[in-house]
Amino acid sequence: MGAALAAPRWATAAQRQSLGDPLRLAVDDALFDSGLAVDLQRAFGRDTGVAVQLLHGPATGVLEALERGEHDAALTNAPSVEEPLDKQGLIHDRHVITRGSVVLVGPTILAKPLAASHDAALAMLRLSQAAVPFMTRADGSGTHLAELALWRAAKVAPAAPWYLNADKASPLIAQAVKAQACAVVERGMWLAHGAGTAGKGYGVLAEGDPRMDVDVHVMRTFRAERQHPAGKLFVQWISSPKGRNVAAAHRGYKAA
Repeated sequence: MGAALAAPRWATAAQRQSLGDPLRLAVDDALFDSGLAVDLQRAFGRDTGVAVQLLHGPATGVLEALERGEHDAALTNAPSVEEPLDKQGLIHDRHVITRGSVVLVGPTILAKPLAASHDAALAMLRLSQAAVPFMTRADGSGTHLAELALWRAAKVAPAAPWYLNADKASPLIAQAVKAQACAVVERGMWLAHGAGTAGKGYGVLAEGDPRMDVDVHVMRTFRAERQHPAGKLFVQWISSPKGRNVAAAHRGYKAA
């Protein structure tokens, strides 16, 4: 354990307790699928010796469970859901860790007619005007919330028949490629899993718009019954330069 983290007595107690009762860290699905959460789990474990159990699901559900005290800490990309909970005192110790983003993907043949590679709202507007198939997963994830914000920016209310709901049983990217539909996906997850679309005429249509940026925050539950002694240590570590550097070094993320 590093000297700076090992000094407090509670840090040693946290390490000891975690061996039989791991810190429960819940993360948004995209942060898990991209590999970011696993990288952070491993680096924290190497530095502190504290065991962390990773759980994942859509950010909204993760935050609701954190508020109920079912998890010790969370790593999510849903500021619009996090902020009200923070203001009400239902979560605490919230810090930005890294900046992620979403990208608009779809059949690459659409790139030229869209002509909006860095304007997500314009791209979404033009897709809707042409009734291009668009696939979504309305699961309350950080990615879905970011997609809805882009539709609002475009002043579009997406609807059937061109707005399609993805099956929850298989990855959104795979379904969108199969249907040759567009989709908004988290950049880190796209880089981890989108490579399989190479040669299939499917790729990024819009990226780099500041409205596509999404901060990733860490936070702890406010429930006394879930105040794991390692929770404070984890937030200290992940919000320190060391933790932030681990996050920023992962493909698809950058320093916030």
